[in-house]
Amino acid sequence: MFREIMNDVPIRLSRIKHREEAKRLLFKYAEAAKRLIESRRASPDIRKVVKWNVEDTFSWLRRDHLATKEDYMDRLEHLRRQCGPHMAAVARDSVEGICSKIYHFSQDYVKRIREKHLALLRDANIPESAPVAPSPDKRVFCHPVRLTTPALPGQGGVDVQQDGSLVCVRYKGESVRINQSYFSKLFQLYRLSSTDDPGSEKFLPRVWCLLRRYQVMFGTAQYEGSGLQGALPVQVFQALHRIFGVTSECFASPLNCYFKQYCSAFPDTDGYFGSRGPCLSFFPVSGSFEANPPFSEELMDAMVTHFENLLESSDQPLSFIVFIPEWRDPPTPALTRMEESRFKRHQLILPAYQHEYRSGSQHVCKRDELYYKAVHNTAVLFLQNEAGFQKWTPTPERVQELSAAYKHSGRFSNSSSSSGGSEKEPTREEGTSKDSVNN
Repeated sequence: MFREIMNDVPIRLSRIKHREEAKRLLFKYAEAAKRLIESRRASPDIRKVVKWNVEDTFSWLRRDHLATKEDYMDRLEHLRRQCGPHMAAVARDSVEGICSKIYHFSQDYVKRIREKHLALLRDANIPESAPVAPSPDKRVFCHPVRLTTPALPGQGGVDVQQDGSLVCVRYKGESVRINQSYFSKLFQLYRLSSTDDPGSEKFLPRVWCLLRRYQVMFGTAQYEGSGLQGALPVQVFQALHRIFGVTSECFASPLNCYFKQYCSAFPDTDGYFGSRGPCLSFFPVSGSFEANPPFSEELMDAMVTHFENLLESSDQPLSFIVFIPEWRDPPTPALTRMEESRFKRHQLILPAYQHEYRSGSQHVCKRDELYYKAVHNTAVLFLQNEAGFQKWTPTPERVQELSAAYKHSGRFSNSSSSSGGSEKEPTREEGTSKDSVNN
Protein backbone atom coordinates (compact mmCIF):
# COMPACT_ATOMS: atom_id res chain seq x y z
CA MET A 1 0.00 0.00 0.00
CA PHE A 2 2.84 2.39 0.84
CA ARG A 3 4.41 1.87 -2.58
CA GLU A 4 1.06 2.29 -4.36
CA ILE A 5 0.42 5.62 -2.64
CA MET A 6 3.96 6.79 -3.31
CA ASN A 7 3.48 5.95 -6.99
CA ASP A 8 0.61 8.48 -7.02
CA VAL A 9 2.80 11.34 -5.74
CA PRO A 10 2.26 14.12 -6.73
CA ILE A 11 -0.79 12.97 -8.79
CA ARG A 12 -2.22 9.71 -9.97
CA LEU A 13 -1.42 9.05 -13.62
CA SER A 14 -4.53 8.43 -15.69
CA ARG A 15 -5.01 6.30 -18.77
CA ILE A 16 -4.02 8.17 -21.90
CA LYS A 17 -5.62 7.67 -25.31
CA HIS A 18 -5.16 10.95 -27.17
CA ARG A 19 -2.52 13.63 -27.68
CA GLU A 20 -4.43 16.35 -25.82
CA GLU A 21 -4.90 14.09 -22.80
CA ALA A 22 -1.14 13.45 -22.68
CA LYS A 23 -0.46 17.19 -22.87
CA ARG A 24 -2.88 17.95 -20.02
CA LEU A 25 -1.44 15.15 -17.89
CA LEU A 26 2.11 16.47 -18.32
CA PHE A 27 0.98 19.98 -17.36
CA LYS A 28 -0.93 18.72 -14.29
CA TYR A 29 2.02 16.63 -13.15
CA ALA A 30 4.43 19.56 -13.41
CA GLU A 31 2.00 21.89 -11.65
CA ALA A 32 1.38 19.37 -8.84
CA ALA A 33 5.12 18.80 -8.40
CA LYS A 34 5.67 22.54 -8.01
CA ARG A 35 2.87 22.87 -5.44
CA LEU A 36 4.10 19.87 -3.46
CA ILE A 37 7.68 21.06 -3.20
CA GLU A 38 6.55 24.57 -2.19
CA SER A 39 4.16 23.36 0.51
CA ARG A 40 6.48 20.85 2.24
CA ARG A 41 9.74 21.08 4.07
CA ALA A 42 12.52 20.44 1.59
CA SER A 43 16.19 21.33 1.36
CA PRO A 44 17.21 24.21 -0.92
CA ASP A 45 18.91 21.79 -3.30
CA ILE A 46 15.76 19.67 -3.69
CA ARG A 47 13.63 22.77 -4.27
CA LYS A 48 16.08 24.00 -6.88
CA VAL A 49 16.16 20.70 -8.81
CA VAL A 50 12.38 20.25 -8.86
CA LYS A 51 11.59 23.87 -9.73
CA TRP A 52 14.16 23.94 -12.52
CA ASN A 53 12.74 20.78 -14.11
CA VAL A 54 9.17 22.05 -13.74
CA GLU A 55 9.98 25.41 -15.34
CA ASP A 56 11.85 23.64 -18.13
CA THR A 57 8.75 21.50 -18.75
CA PHE A 58 6.47 24.56 -18.83
CA SER A 59 8.83 26.23 -21.29
CA TRP A 60 8.81 23.15 -23.52
CA LEU A 61 5.01 22.99 -23.42
CA ARG A 62 4.73 26.64 -24.49
CA ARG A 63 7.04 26.38 -27.47
CA ASP A 64 6.53 22.83 -28.84
CA HIS A 65 3.13 22.80 -30.55
CA LEU A 66 3.86 19.88 -32.91
CA ALA A 67 4.64 17.28 -30.26
CA THR A 68 2.94 13.89 -30.53
CA LYS A 69 1.33 11.90 -27.75
CA GLU A 70 4.53 9.84 -27.48
CA ASP A 71 6.60 13.04 -27.13
CA TYR A 72 4.45 14.17 -24.20
CA MET A 73 4.65 10.76 -22.53
CA ASP A 74 8.44 10.66 -22.97
CA ARG A 75 8.69 14.11 -21.43
CA LEU A 76 6.48 12.99 -18.54
CA GLU A 77 8.70 9.98 -17.92
CA HIS A 78 11.77 12.24 -17.94
CA LEU A 79 10.15 14.59 -15.42
CA ARG A 80 9.23 11.64 -13.18
CA ARG A 81 12.81 10.38 -13.22
CA GLN A 82 14.23 13.80 -12.37
CA CYS A 83 11.71 14.86 -9.71
CA GLY A 84 10.15 11.63 -8.47
CA PRO A 85 12.83 10.63 -5.91
CA HIS A 86 12.90 14.15 -4.43
CA MET A 87 9.11 14.35 -4.09
CA ALA A 88 9.01 10.86 -2.58
CA ALA A 89 11.53 11.88 0.08
CA VAL A 90 9.49 14.97 0.95
CA ALA A 91 6.16 13.09 1.12
CA ARG A 92 7.39 9.93 2.87
CA ASP A 93 6.43 10.89 6.44
CA SER A 94 2.91 11.93 5.44
CA VAL A 95 2.34 8.74 3.45
CA GLU A 96 3.54 6.57 6.32
CA GLY A 97 1.00 8.31 8.56
CA ILE A 98 -1.77 7.68 6.02
CA CYS A 99 -0.85 3.98 5.80
CA SER A 100 -0.89 3.65 9.58
CA LYS A 101 -4.37 5.18 9.80
CA ILE A 102 -5.71 2.95 7.02
CA TYR A 103 -4.27 -0.11 8.77
CA HIS A 104 -6.05 0.66 12.03
CA PHE A 105 -9.29 1.54 10.23
CA SER A 106 -9.07 -1.78 8.38
CA GLN A 107 -8.68 -3.70 11.62
CA ASP A 108 -11.82 -2.09 12.99
CA TYR A 109 -13.82 -2.72 9.80
CA VAL A 110 -12.77 -6.38 9.66
CA LYS A 111 -13.98 -6.88 13.21
CA ARG A 112 -17.33 -5.21 12.48
CA ILE A 113 -17.81 -7.15 9.24
CA ARG A 114 -17.13 -10.41 11.06
CA GLU A 115 -19.68 -9.56 13.74
CA LYS A 116 -22.27 -8.63 11.09
CA HIS A 117 -21.56 -11.85 9.20
CA LEU A 118 -22.18 -13.97 12.29
CA ALA A 119 -25.36 -12.03 13.08
CA LEU A 120 -26.74 -12.68 9.58
CA LEU A 121 -26.01 -16.39 9.94
CA ARG A 122 -27.83 -16.50 13.27
CA ASP A 123 -30.85 -14.63 11.85
CA ALA A 124 -31.09 -17.15 9.00
CA ASN A 125 -30.58 -20.14 11.33
CA ILE A 126 -27.43 -21.10 9.44
CA PRO A 127 -24.76 -22.73 11.63
CA GLU A 128 -21.27 -21.32 11.46
CA SER A 129 -19.04 -23.48 9.27
CA ALA A 130 -16.95 -25.94 11.22
CA PRO A 131 -13.26 -26.35 10.35
CA VAL A 132 -12.75 -28.79 7.50
CA ALA A 133 -11.04 -31.98 8.58
CA PRO A 134 -7.69 -32.60 6.87
CA SER A 135 -8.05 -34.88 3.88
CA PRO A 136 -5.50 -37.50 2.85
CA ASP A 137 -2.67 -36.22 0.67
CA LYS A 138 -3.66 -37.77 -2.63
CA ARG A 139 -3.61 -36.92 -6.31
CA VAL A 140 -6.95 -35.98 -7.85
CA PHE A 141 -8.20 -34.47 -11.08
CA CYS A 142 -8.34 -30.69 -11.04
CA HIS A 143 -11.91 -29.69 -10.16
CA PRO A 144 -13.87 -26.59 -9.08
CA VAL A 145 -13.55 -25.91 -5.37
CA ARG A 146 -17.36 -26.02 -5.14
CA LEU A 147 -17.20 -29.81 -5.26
CA THR A 148 -15.42 -29.94 -1.88
CA THR A 149 -17.49 -27.36 0.03
CA PRO A 150 -21.15 -27.49 1.10
CA ALA A 151 -23.55 -25.37 -0.93
CA LEU A 152 -25.03 -22.30 0.73
CA PRO A 153 -28.83 -22.01 1.00
CA GLY A 154 -30.29 -20.22 -2.01
CA GLN A 155 -32.42 -17.10 -1.79
CA GLY A 156 -35.29 -16.10 -4.04
CA GLY A 157 -36.41 -12.72 -5.27
CA VAL A 158 -33.51 -12.07 -7.66
CA ASP A 159 -34.52 -10.86 -11.11
CA VAL A 160 -32.85 -9.37 -14.18
CA GLN A 161 -33.70 -6.55 -16.54
CA GLN A 162 -32.12 -5.73 -19.89
CA ASP A 163 -30.82 -2.16 -20.20
CA GLY A 164 -29.35 -1.80 -23.67
CA SER A 165 -26.07 -3.72 -23.73
CA LEU A 166 -26.17 -4.10 -19.93
CA VAL A 167 -27.95 -6.62 -17.73
CA CYS A 168 -29.25 -5.29 -14.42
CA VAL A 169 -29.42 -7.93 -11.64
CA ARG A 170 -31.72 -6.80 -8.80
CA TYR A 171 -32.41 -8.01 -5.28
CA LYS A 172 -34.38 -6.25 -2.51
CA GLY A 173 -34.21 -2.84 -4.16
CA GLU A 174 -30.47 -3.00 -4.90
CA SER A 175 -28.95 -3.68 -8.29
CA VAL A 176 -25.65 -4.44 -9.99
CA ARG A 177 -24.92 -4.17 -13.70
CA ILE A 178 -22.86 -6.27 -16.07
CA ASN A 179 -22.34 -6.28 -19.82
CA GLN A 180 -24.55 -8.74 -21.69
CA SER A 181 -21.58 -10.66 -23.11
CA TYR A 182 -20.12 -11.21 -19.64
CA PHE A 183 -23.50 -12.24 -18.24
CA SER A 184 -23.60 -14.90 -20.97
CA LYS A 185 -20.05 -15.89 -20.10
CA LEU A 186 -21.02 -16.41 -16.45
CA PHE A 187 -23.91 -18.61 -17.55
CA GLN A 188 -21.55 -20.77 -19.65
CA LEU A 189 -19.11 -21.12 -16.75
CA TYR A 190 -22.00 -21.96 -14.42
CA ARG A 191 -23.33 -24.68 -16.71
CA LEU A 192 -19.86 -26.25 -16.85
CA SER A 193 -19.25 -26.21 -13.09
CA SER A 194 -22.52 -26.30 -11.12
CA THR A 195 -23.59 -29.90 -11.56
CA ASP A 196 -25.73 -29.60 -8.40
CA ASP A 197 -28.12 -27.30 -10.29
CA PRO A 198 -28.80 -28.91 -13.70
CA GLY A 199 -31.81 -26.70 -14.32
CA SER A 200 -29.92 -23.49 -13.41
CA GLU A 201 -32.69 -22.47 -10.98
CA LYS A 202 -30.07 -21.08 -8.57
CA PHE A 203 -28.08 -19.25 -11.23
CA LEU A 204 -29.49 -15.76 -10.62
CA PRO A 205 -29.04 -15.79 -6.80
CA ARG A 206 -25.48 -17.02 -7.23
CA VAL A 207 -24.73 -14.42 -9.89
CA TRP A 208 -26.10 -11.73 -7.57
CA CYS A 209 -23.81 -12.84 -4.74
CA LEU A 210 -20.83 -12.96 -7.10
CA LEU A 211 -21.40 -9.50 -8.60
CA ARG A 212 -22.19 -7.93 -5.26
CA ARG A 213 -19.02 -9.37 -3.72
CA TYR A 214 -16.79 -7.90 -6.42
CA GLN A 215 -18.67 -4.60 -6.41
CA VAL A 216 -17.96 -4.24 -2.70
CA MET A 217 -14.31 -5.19 -3.21
CA PHE A 218 -13.78 -2.75 -6.11
CA GLY A 219 -15.72 0.24 -4.81
CA THR A 220 -18.20 2.39 -6.70
CA ALA A 221 -15.99 5.13 -8.17
CA GLN A 222 -14.81 4.89 -11.78
CA TYR A 223 -11.72 2.65 -12.09
CA GLU A 224 -11.64 2.25 -8.29
CA GLY A 225 -10.11 -1.09 -7.36
CA SER A 226 -10.09 -2.31 -10.96
CA GLY A 227 -6.29 -2.61 -10.88
CA LEU A 228 -6.73 -5.68 -8.67
CA GLN A 229 -8.33 -7.49 -11.61
CA GLY A 230 -6.26 -6.23 -14.54
CA ALA A 231 -5.67 -9.05 -17.03
CA LEU A 232 -3.48 -9.86 -20.01
CA PRO A 233 -4.75 -9.12 -23.54
CA VAL A 234 -6.62 -11.91 -25.28
CA GLN A 235 -3.88 -12.32 -27.91
CA VAL A 236 -1.33 -12.93 -25.17
CA PHE A 237 -3.48 -15.63 -23.58
CA GLN A 238 -3.86 -17.25 -26.99
CA ALA A 239 -0.09 -17.17 -27.48
CA LEU A 240 0.56 -18.60 -24.01
CA HIS A 241 -1.77 -21.50 -24.75
CA ARG A 242 -0.42 -22.12 -28.25
CA ILE A 243 3.29 -21.81 -27.44
CA PHE A 244 3.64 -22.90 -23.82
CA GLY A 245 0.55 -25.05 -23.27
CA VAL A 246 -0.93 -22.74 -20.62
CA THR A 247 -4.39 -23.93 -19.60
CA SER A 248 -5.07 -22.23 -16.27
CA GLU A 249 -4.76 -18.87 -14.48
CA CYS A 250 -3.43 -18.59 -10.94
CA PHE A 251 -5.01 -15.19 -10.19
CA ALA A 252 -8.34 -14.46 -11.86
CA SER A 253 -12.08 -14.29 -11.26
CA PRO A 254 -15.21 -15.47 -13.08
CA LEU A 255 -15.41 -11.96 -14.53
CA ASN A 256 -11.93 -11.63 -16.05
CA CYS A 257 -10.80 -15.23 -16.61
CA TYR A 258 -9.82 -16.40 -20.09
CA PHE A 259 -9.63 -20.13 -19.34
CA LYS A 260 -12.37 -22.05 -17.60
CA GLN A 261 -9.75 -23.29 -15.10
CA TYR A 262 -8.57 -20.55 -12.75
CA CYS A 263 -7.89 -19.66 -9.14
CA SER A 264 -9.67 -16.77 -7.44
CA ALA A 265 -10.03 -15.07 -4.08
CA PHE A 266 -13.57 -16.12 -3.12
CA PRO A 267 -14.29 -19.85 -3.31
CA ASP A 268 -17.75 -19.48 -1.73
CA THR A 269 -19.10 -17.33 -4.59
CA ASP A 270 -16.68 -18.16 -7.43
CA GLY A 271 -16.70 -21.95 -7.03
CA TYR A 272 -20.05 -22.22 -8.83
CA PHE A 273 -18.37 -20.65 -11.87
CA GLY A 274 -15.31 -22.89 -12.05
CA SER A 275 -12.88 -21.40 -9.54
CA ARG A 276 -10.28 -23.77 -8.10
CA GLY A 277 -10.06 -21.64 -4.96
CA PRO A 278 -7.26 -19.30 -3.82
CA CYS A 279 -3.94 -19.79 -5.56
CA LEU A 280 -2.06 -20.29 -2.30
CA SER A 281 -4.42 -23.17 -1.45
CA PHE A 282 -4.03 -24.80 -4.87
CA PHE A 283 -1.44 -27.58 -5.22
CA PRO A 284 -0.95 -28.67 -8.84
CA VAL A 285 1.60 -31.36 -9.59
CA SER A 286 1.61 -30.90 -13.37
CA GLY A 287 0.51 -28.39 -15.97
CA SER A 288 1.40 -25.01 -17.41
CA PHE A 289 0.02 -21.95 -15.58
CA GLU A 290 -0.16 -18.18 -16.04
CA ALA A 291 0.23 -15.99 -12.94
CA ASN A 292 -0.58 -12.28 -13.01
CA PRO A 293 -1.11 -11.49 -9.31
CA PRO A 294 -2.48 -8.28 -7.79
CA PHE A 295 0.50 -6.02 -7.27
CA SER A 296 0.66 -6.47 -3.51
CA GLU A 297 4.22 -7.08 -2.36
CA GLU A 298 3.21 -9.44 0.44
CA LEU A 299 1.01 -11.52 -1.87
CA MET A 300 3.66 -11.68 -4.61
CA ASP A 301 6.26 -12.80 -2.08
CA ALA A 302 3.94 -15.53 -0.75
CA MET A 303 3.26 -16.58 -4.35
CA VAL A 304 6.98 -17.12 -5.00
CA THR A 305 7.30 -19.28 -1.89
CA HIS A 306 4.28 -21.34 -2.95
CA PHE A 307 5.50 -21.84 -6.53
CA GLU A 308 9.00 -22.85 -5.45
CA ASN A 309 7.58 -25.42 -3.03
CA LEU A 310 5.38 -26.86 -5.79
CA LEU A 311 8.25 -27.02 -8.28
CA GLU A 312 10.50 -28.62 -5.68
CA SER A 313 8.01 -31.36 -4.79
CA SER A 314 6.86 -32.40 -8.28
CA ASP A 315 8.69 -34.64 -10.73
CA GLN A 316 6.08 -34.10 -13.45
CA PRO A 317 6.12 -31.23 -15.99
CA LEU A 318 5.19 -28.06 -14.09
CA SER A 319 5.55 -24.49 -15.32
CA PHE A 320 4.53 -21.03 -14.08
CA ILE A 321 4.80 -17.97 -16.33
CA VAL A 322 4.67 -14.98 -13.98
CA PHE A 323 3.83 -11.37 -14.90
CA ILE A 324 4.72 -8.74 -12.26
CA PRO A 325 5.80 -5.07 -12.36
CA GLU A 326 9.52 -4.46 -12.65
CA TRP A 327 9.83 -2.26 -9.58
CA ARG A 328 13.51 -1.53 -8.96
CA ASP A 329 13.55 1.47 -6.63
CA PRO A 330 13.58 -0.35 -4.30
CA PRO A 331 13.27 -3.83 -5.86
CA THR A 332 10.42 -5.99 -4.62
CA PRO A 333 11.41 -9.15 -2.71
CA ALA A 334 9.32 -11.28 -5.09
CA LEU A 335 11.16 -10.04 -8.18
CA THR A 336 14.56 -10.43 -6.54
CA ARG A 337 13.78 -13.95 -5.35
CA MET A 338 12.51 -15.10 -8.75
CA GLU A 339 15.52 -13.64 -10.54
CA GLU A 340 17.79 -15.59 -8.19
CA SER A 341 15.66 -18.76 -8.13
CA ARG A 342 17.14 -21.98 -9.46
CA PHE A 343 13.81 -22.60 -11.19
CA LYS A 344 14.05 -19.44 -13.31
CA ARG A 345 14.56 -20.48 -16.93
CA HIS A 346 14.12 -17.15 -18.70
CA GLN A 347 13.17 -13.53 -18.08
CA LEU A 348 11.56 -11.02 -20.42
CA ILE A 349 11.05 -7.29 -19.81
CA LEU A 350 8.11 -5.48 -21.45
CA PRO A 351 8.77 -1.71 -21.61
CA ALA A 352 6.34 0.76 -20.06
CA TYR A 353 3.77 2.31 -22.42
CA GLN A 354 4.59 -0.34 -25.05
CA HIS A 355 2.26 -3.04 -23.77
CA GLU A 356 -1.28 -3.17 -22.46
CA TYR A 357 -3.47 -4.70 -19.79
CA ARG A 358 -7.14 -5.58 -20.02
CA SER A 359 -9.18 -3.48 -17.61
CA GLY A 360 -10.24 -5.00 -14.30
CA SER A 361 -13.66 -3.45 -14.90
CA GLN A 362 -13.96 -5.11 -18.30
CA HIS A 363 -17.34 -6.59 -17.35
CA VAL A 364 -18.93 -3.13 -17.09
CA CYS A 365 -16.74 -0.71 -19.06
CA LYS A 366 -17.21 0.52 -22.61
CA ARG A 367 -15.35 -1.15 -25.46
CA ASP A 368 -13.00 1.80 -25.99
CA GLU A 369 -12.00 1.60 -22.29
CA LEU A 370 -11.27 -2.11 -22.37
CA TYR A 371 -7.47 -1.79 -22.63
CA TYR A 372 -4.95 0.59 -21.10
CA LYS A 373 -1.21 1.00 -21.47
CA ALA A 374 1.00 -0.11 -18.59
CA VAL A 375 2.77 2.81 -16.93
CA HIS A 376 5.59 0.58 -15.66
CA ASN A 377 7.84 -2.12 -17.07
CA THR A 378 6.49 -5.64 -16.70
CA ALA A 379 8.80 -8.55 -15.90
CA VAL A 380 7.82 -11.94 -17.34
CA LEU A 381 9.58 -14.82 -15.59
CA PHE A 382 9.46 -18.50 -16.49
CA LEU A 383 9.63 -20.72 -13.39
CA GLN A 384 9.85 -24.41 -14.34
CA ASN A 385 11.07 -27.67 -12.88
CA GLU A 386 13.30 -29.83 -15.05
CA ALA A 387 10.44 -31.79 -16.60
CA GLY A 388 8.52 -28.57 -17.26
CA PHE A 389 11.58 -26.99 -18.85
CA GLN A 390 12.00 -29.95 -21.18
CA LYS A 391 8.34 -29.80 -22.24
CA TRP A 392 7.83 -26.02 -22.49
CA THR A 393 11.34 -24.67 -23.07
CA PRO A 394 11.30 -20.84 -23.45
CA THR A 395 13.48 -20.83 -26.55
CA PRO A 396 14.34 -17.47 -28.19
CA GLU A 397 11.88 -18.23 -30.99
CA ARG A 398 9.03 -18.96 -28.57
CA VAL A 399 9.77 -15.91 -26.44
CA GLN A 400 9.87 -13.75 -29.56
CA GLU A 401 6.48 -15.10 -30.63
CA LEU A 402 5.06 -14.27 -27.19
CA SER A 403 6.47 -10.73 -27.39
CA ALA A 404 4.92 -10.32 -30.84
CA ALA A 405 1.49 -11.06 -29.35
CA TYR A 406 1.74 -7.77 -27.44
CA LYS A 407 2.32 -5.86 -30.66
CA HIS A 408 -1.15 -6.82 -31.85
CA SER A 409 -2.98 -4.44 -29.55
CA GLY A 410 -5.75 -6.03 -27.53
CA ARG A 411 -8.05 -3.10 -28.24
CA PHE A 412 -8.51 -4.46 -31.77
CA SER A 413 -9.71 -7.83 -30.52
CA ASN A 414 -13.36 -8.68 -30.90
CA SER A 415 -13.24 -11.21 -28.08
CA SER A 416 -14.62 -10.13 -24.72
CA SER A 417 -14.97 -13.40 -22.88
CA SER A 418 -13.29 -16.68 -22.23
CA SER A 419 -15.29 -18.63 -24.77
CA GLY A 420 -12.26 -18.93 -27.03
CA GLY A 421 -10.12 -20.10 -24.16
CA SER A 422 -12.64 -22.59 -22.87
CA GLU A 423 -12.55 -24.47 -26.15
CA LYS A 424 -8.83 -24.98 -25.72
CA GLU A 425 -8.91 -26.53 -22.29
CA PRO A 426 -6.80 -29.58 -21.58
CA THR A 427 -7.97 -33.03 -20.77
CA ARG A 428 -8.25 -33.69 -17.06
CA GLU A 429 -4.98 -35.60 -17.05
CA GLU A 430 -3.13 -32.40 -18.01
CA GLY A 431 -4.40 -30.52 -14.98
CA THR A 432 -4.01 -32.91 -12.07
CA SER A 433 -3.43 -31.54 -8.60
CA LYS A 434 -3.03 -32.66 -5.01
CA ASP A 435 -6.13 -32.55 -2.89
CA SER A 436 -5.97 -29.67 -0.43
CA VAL A 437 -7.51 -28.98 2.94
CA ASN A 438 -8.71 -25.58 1.73
CA ASN A 439 -9.70 -26.83 -1.67
